[in-house]
Amino acid sequence: MSDQSVNKVVLAYSGGLDTAVIAKWLQDTYQCEVVTFTADIGQGEEVEPAREKAKALGIKEIYIEDLREEFVRDYVFPMFRANAIYEGEYLLGTSIARPLIAKRLVEIANETGADAISHGATGKGNDQVRFELGAYALKPGVKIIAPWREWDLTSRETLLAYAEKHQIPVEMKRGKKSPYSMDANLLHISYEGGLLEDPWAEADDEMWRWSVSPESAPDQPTYIELSFEKGDVVAIDGKAMSPATVLETLNKLGGDNGIGRLDMVENRYVGMKSRGCYETPGGTILLKAHRAMESITLDREAAHLKDELMPRYAKLVYNGYWWSPEREMLQTMIDQSQQVVNGVVRVKLYKGSATVVGRKSETDSLFDESIATFEDDAGAYNQQDAEGFIKLNALRLRIAAQRGR
Repeated sequence: MSDQSVNKVVLAYSGGLDTAVIAKWLQDTYQCEVVTFTADIGQGEEVEPAREKAKALGIKEIYIEDLREEFVRDYVFPMFRANAIYEGEYLLGTSIARPLIAKRLVEIANETGADAISHGATGKGNDQVRFELGAYALKPGVKIIAPWREWDLTSRETLLAYAEKHQIPVEMKRGKKSPYSMDANLLHISYEGGLLEDPWAEADDEMWRWSVSPESAPDQPTYIELSFEKGDVVAIDGKAMSPATVLETLNKLGGDNGIGRLDMVENRYVGMKSRGCYETPGGTILLKAHRAMESITLDREAAHLKDELMPRYAKLVYNGYWWSPEREMLQTMIDQSQQVVNGVVRVKLYKGSATVVGRKSETDSLFDESIATFEDDAGAYNQQDAEGFIKLNALRLRIAAQRGR
């Protein structure tokens, strides 16, 4: 619905068909000035061409930003400190990108004096929720325009017709068009739609972009060593790297070895089930290695508490509550636990699997070989103490059994 009080709106803009049409639609429907924001978060496509496309639409304020380091440092890494997985499998690649984009939309709105923001997420998906919850948390009074919930353009054909009518330049990609809806960033690439709408149908091997099939992966394993400081990887094979470079490197290593493919049906926050396929090669390696590093540095009860809270943390990220007080509270606790997660993990990459084959910490390991050994422990552990420990813990079970319960 048109609202003449909107004078300027910041649009999350990719330069593709959808957002090009949205930019023109906003200008015509709301009679407002449009500011475009294009983020490079590692989607693997050149973002600079979006500038000329925006200029062709008469856009005067154009933001194009490289956010790859911020994305990994401030969003991906904190999430992996929590070992977050949604519904047992999904590493939250799309979910974790949305709070950063929402934050920049709000910041640019403040910088430019805009009174609204807009996005191209549909009314069926999770992303509309994630963008808007983030925006409201950071700027409570902001107006949000979601064209897919307002207009009557319901298909690619109607979008193309609108573009032709309004002389919007649309770059038609040559070659075979992908039948899938895809979203990519430095953490993952996702695939939905097309053949995948039948949950019984196996995805074509040609669909996958980042990884070879496990069957086609090298016959010789690749070994890597990941150095951790306070829960984050800071070096690979002894070479110091920035957060974004760490993830780029792990994506390449994992993809070359057929690691990180996932096919699942998930429960969207809006209520429906959705089948999607994901490639997360670097994240798959990172999660394995991080848990291995924690296994020798975290106290048992601290580690178990983290595992109990992880599903709640993952659901908060998936549902769009990154900027909520409960997620920030959990993050503070998680980050405190990571102060001792320092050391090196050795991982074997081979035909679709990432296997931890070594872990060490010179400063923070709680693993004591003199106690854990099956050989003579020289009195470090009195095995006779276990008898009383077991009897005390069995007391309630024995009492119940005596009562026939």
